[in-house]
Formats: sequence, structure tokens, C-alpha cells
Amino acid sequence: DGNGENAPYIDPKPRDFQLGIFKCRSTPTGTLPTDQDLSDTIARGIDRSNMPSWNTFTLQQKADLVAWVKHYSPRWASEKPGTPIQIPSEPEVTAERIKNGREIFAKVQCWKCHGVTGEANGPSAATLQDDLGRPIAAFNFTEGTPKCGSSDADLYRIFMTGLDGTPMPSFADNIKPDEAWDLVFYLKSLEPKKSKERDIATKLQ
Repeated sequence: DGNGENAPYIDPKPRDFQLGIFKCRSTPTGTLPTDQDLSDTIARGIDRSNMPSWNTFTLQQKADLVAWVKHYSPRWASEKPGTPIQIPSEPEVTAERIKNGREIFAKVQCWKCHGVTGEANGPSAATLQDDLGRPIAAFNFTEGTPKCGSSDADLYRIFMTGLDGTPMPSFADNIKPDEAWDLVFYLKSLEPKKSKERDIATKLQ
């Protein structure tokens, strides 16, 4: 239930597995994640939280842990995971696409939470709460990549699935795939140089 002995001392708070609500998913908003989604989170960890990376676990250990996490919520007994969204091929990054992404950022009012320059200082930032009524911070795009992955495709997925349990909605019904890619390119342009170099190195491996 997210109320372990260390819970009072950490922020963000641990996930309440009894609710069956997860931020990092490949499935549409409101649906359960796939087993692979949960396994990926276990291996990756949650950046800027107390959830570490457990990438030393074997495939079987991760599968066993996924099964144990799922047993806490009755949702898994009556619901199936959602169908993962389709991510179209990533187009070439251009200055025009980055410019259009900035316009999309304004159009869908991302700035209200994330700030005009993406620094998590928008007019609504100080009032944000998760679904349990606890304060939650908007993501600062100038500090690095989001919690659910560092690749361009990961960021695209967040836009189209939302982060359930938080104020971050899905934009699947509001922006087209090309616009989502433009938004990805604009927000990636705000990242610090060190983070960009890390992503480039990862792509070259």
C-alpha cells in the first residue's frame, strides 16, 4: 500500500500497488500496463526517486517480481492490460520541427505546469497534486529526461499514454503523431548537454 517503514521520509512517495495504477506504461491512459512495462520499470528504476534500477535481476526474477506486484491489486483479476500504443517511425529532426514543437507546447498549454521555458515553474506548478491529494512536482525538462525512459520514443509514449495517477494527461486525442514528434524534438532541445551526450552514446552502442 505504499506505507512501508521508509515511506514517511521519502518524496515522491512509493507506489500503492493495491490501486493498480502505474505511471510508466505503453498502454492507453486508464488501462493496466503490460508485464513488460512493469519489468522495464524494475530494470530501469525511476529517476529522481528512491526506486533504484534492478538491472542485475534475471528475466525469471523480474517475471516473479512482476507477478508479486500484480497480486496486490484486484484489478488484475477482472481486467486485462491495455493494447500498447503504436509508435510511428521517428522522423528526422529539423529546425522547423523544433519550432513547430514549441508552438504545440503552447497550443496544448504545457506551459501552465512546465513553465514557458520548460523549467517546471508554470502558474499551476505550485498547486499540482497526484490522485491521492499529495503535492507533486511538474517535470523540469532542462534538468534531463523524464522518469519513464530517456529515448525519444519514451517521451513520445508519455505524451500519448499520460502518467496515470498524476496531473499529466494523455494527448492522444489532442495532437497528431507528427505533432507529438515535433513536441518531443522541442523538449529534447531543452535538455542539458550532458544528458544529450549520454543519449547519443547510447544510440551508438
